[in-house]
Amino acid sequence: MSEAKLAETLRAARACTLCAAHLPLGPRPVVRAKAAARLLLIGQAPGTRVHESGVPWDDRSGDRLRDWLGIDRDSFYDEARVAIVPMGFCYPGVVPRGGDKPPRPECAPAWHPPILAALPNIELTLLIGQYAQNHYLGKERKKTLRETVRAWASYGPATLPLPHPSWRNTGWLKKNPWFESDLLPVLRERVSALLSLGRA
Repeated sequence: MSEAKLAETLRAARACTLCAAHLPLGPRPVVRAKAAARLLLIGQAPGTRVHESGVPWDDRSGDRLRDWLGIDRDSFYDEARVAIVPMGFCYPGVVPRGGDKPPRPECAPAWHPPILAALPNIELTLLIGQYAQNHYLGKERKKTLRETVRAWASYGPATLPLPHPSWRNTGWLKKNPWFESDLLPVLRERVSALLSLGRA
């Protein structure tokens, strides 16, 4: 699929109103990709700050994620290197007890297949959080997110499960020091190699 076809698909996705009736702030799909990208990030859905800016991971969670990856903002937002295709493209609202609602279920089935089909150079997909892991790992997912992430080496070189970098997960990170000591060095090494391959 050509870059032009991908651009056409992304224009259609950004104009999507499939679940508009369920979105408290209305639709504003946030998705970024170019056919040359080698790294794919599949997270949850935009929060309110990202809804306002239209820039994915433009918040404290994004700062932590970039630290995990060991890359700066310029590299992170270089669409020719990094594709960002969340499970839900629009802000889904909040649950009564606090926190964001899950990504809308209509989004990924409608838009992931045509977009991912247009990304032939992806070498590493990061499944960030339980929704991406549930969708893409299916029966290969473990009983808990902790178990799934801890089994990261079993998912092969092309896929890596991660916890969500939300600051709400700071306690989880403290309870699981192996994440920083064992997984992050591997993640940073792989990301550095992938992004270096994309340089002219």
